[in-house]
Amino acid sequence: MTADANPSRPLRALIADDERLLREQLKSRLAEVWPDLVICGEARDGQEAVDKADELAPDVAFLDIRMPGLTGLEAAREIITLPSWAGEIVFVTAYDEYAVAAFEQGALDYLLKPVEAERLAQTAQRVKARLQSRPAQEPAKGTPAGEAALDTLLEKFLRAQQSMVRGAAADPPMRWIQCTVGSTTRLIDVKDVLFFRSDEKYTRVQTRDQEALIRTPIRELMPRLDSQQFWQIHRSTIVNLSAIAAVTRDDTGRQRVQIDGHAEVLEVSRSFAHLFRAS
Repeated sequence: MTADANPSRPLRALIADDERLLREQLKSRLAEVWPDLVICGEARDGQEAVDKADELAPDVAFLDIRMPGLTGLEAAREIITLPSWAGEIVFVTAYDEYAVAAFEQGALDYLLKPVEAERLAQTAQRVKARLQSRPAQEPAKGTPAGEAALDTLLEKFLRAQQSMVRGAAADPPMRWIQCTVGSTTRLIDVKDVLFFRSDEKYTRVQTRDQEALIRTPIRELMPRLDSQQFWQIHRSTIVNLSAIAAVTRDDTGRQRVQIDGHAEVLEVSRSFAHLFRAS
């Protein structure tokens, strides 16, 4: 619901940050510069932010970029496609050069940590103005332009993060993986891996001949792989491009990757759907 749809209703906000003290700090700053804003919910990670945005339909969501599970950018990509969504998103980030450069090239709102009252007041005015100017009949979905802006920003962040990690380590992409197969430790050539899939504790390494386990999470594994050979297609999945037989799309727009010579089908999350978008 937008501000015009019910002018008498106070605007409502969702705050998502994995650090409780930072959530409290932002709430305190908002109370100073936007006293009539109601904090309707808080989230501690990206997936909880998506779930609460769907449940509560806030007018504005303040999303920390670096959160467990889904990042703020990935969560935003999910949120703007929710049928219930008709709000605005503001990203919150610790200062780093590539983050600010990426935002300033686009039209998306961001705040730097620690959040300063003056900057927050400016952001609040922009958000309120956009909500008030929006027609009441506007569809409650992300626009193609909004989705494209997030896609571009997400790609920039992913590339920058990988470059920073590799640049700091000055190491070539990983060649071998030491894995556990039953009670045996084996070395697997990375080029033989069809895909990696993580759960809460382990990451499964799948080849054509065997399944093995490692403890390295997807977020730490991805920067160590060759980005020309491996793509992350879901927060829990990395696929070897040479192993892809086909990418299908169902009636809801969800994409799935079929693996050559393997029965498992891998889901592509909305955050990474742009990777397979036809040009």
